[in-house]
Amino acid sequence: MYRDVFPRGEPPRILFDGGAPRWFEPDRIAVTDTTLRDGQQGWRPITVEEGLRIYELLVELGGRGSIVSTELFLYTPRDRELARKIIEYGVEYPRPIGWIRATMNDLKLVVEAGLEETTLLTSISDYHIYYKFGVTRERAFEKYLSVVEEAMKRGIVVRCTLEDATRASLEKNVLPFVERLMRLSERYGVDFRVKVADTLGLGLPFPEVPPPRGVPALVSALREAGLRADQIEFHGHNDLGLVVANHLAAWIYGAGLSNCTLLGIGERAGNCPLEVMLLHYAGLTGRLDRVNLKALPRVVETLEAMGYQVPEYQPLVGRNAFRTKAGVHIDGLLKNPEVYLPFDPAIVGRKAEVAVTAYGGRAAVLMWLRSRLPREAAERLSKNDPRVEAVYREVVRVFDESGRHTPLSDEEMERIAARYFPELGGRD
Repeated sequence: MYRDVFPRGEPPRILFDGGAPRWFEPDRIAVTDTTLRDGQQGWRPITVEEGLRIYELLVELGGRGSIVSTELFLYTPRDRELARKIIEYGVEYPRPIGWIRATMNDLKLVVEAGLEETTLLTSISDYHIYYKFGVTRERAFEKYLSVVEEAMKRGIVVRCTLEDATRASLEKNVLPFVERLMRLSERYGVDFRVKVADTLGLGLPFPEVPPPRGVPALVSALREAGLRADQIEFHGHNDLGLVVANHLAAWIYGAGLSNCTLLGIGERAGNCPLEVMLLHYAGLTGRLDRVNLKALPRVVETLEAMGYQVPEYQPLVGRNAFRTKAGVHIDGLLKNPEVYLPFDPAIVGRKAEVAVTAYGGRAAVLMWLRSRLPREAAERLSKNDPRVEAVYREVVRVFDESGRHTPLSDEEMERIAARYFPELGGRD
């Protein structure tokens, strides 16, 4: 049963045959959050109260050390008030950091907010340097580095976002800029980090693919240049559907930080879902004590109360994530839940569910009944029970007569089942 890979009651493990890649350091990986920055930017402005509720969820999910920071805008009075309240919250993780453009005026906002670290936008591809700014590489680098130097003079740790890194020349753009950051850091004795931003979701997770699109090669090159794991953060987008794979590749090939948003909320096709990376964090490190994935239902409840619609089929959090309709799958679940569940849904605060349709058969009816009857009665009930057969026939009749395609609701099932199981009558 591969219990070393699929331990009971724990997330699936990620193991390596013959040893992990050279730069992988499981003790140094962590998640960083940008829900309050990139998530807000890609969704809608949030109030101070909403931002605090989101921050409290982050603390609950990963405040034990798996989520180490959260990015904050500082541009509006509302942004600055939220930053102030988060600082006053007074927990170790996630620590608040700023997010600014490479201007002295923006840096002033970080100083006034009293933050010790900030992300700084340093667009790195020629697409951005030439088309967006209309300058040479050298002129762009000088502008960025002047702000970095001023920040370091003030003791502020700068996290330079290498925007559009998966369309940037490693030899002409990325490495020369990073080398200059390293020299400034040595001069002022202040640390720095770089955020490798796959801005358009063009990255590929395969080690054989060279830069600019090859995430493993790009991250490994930064390690070869002398950066530590905790100095490299990866920030991906999901335009081509590879965001989780790219984030995993970044971790495994040497990046320490994985920059995500709750539920993957973000620009265009979205960011990397923070909750999925927390699951993989546990799978890579075995540090279950640092994550609390059982808080995910509260994340969904909170964001839906704010008007966000969680996609039904979204992994871990969607309504259909642990719900099955297929009779053969349901029959397997009845025999042993491990047959058709990737892991115990209780890990993420969920349980296996069934949607009763015309194709679920008696197994669907039985599983639905067992989930609602008292434990002792549920354990005794089988598909051979004439009451199960009677409920099943009524379910089939409903679909035959109505021609409907959607599953029966719990309320509809309760009305049918209560005729044969009176103990179900009157349930809310």
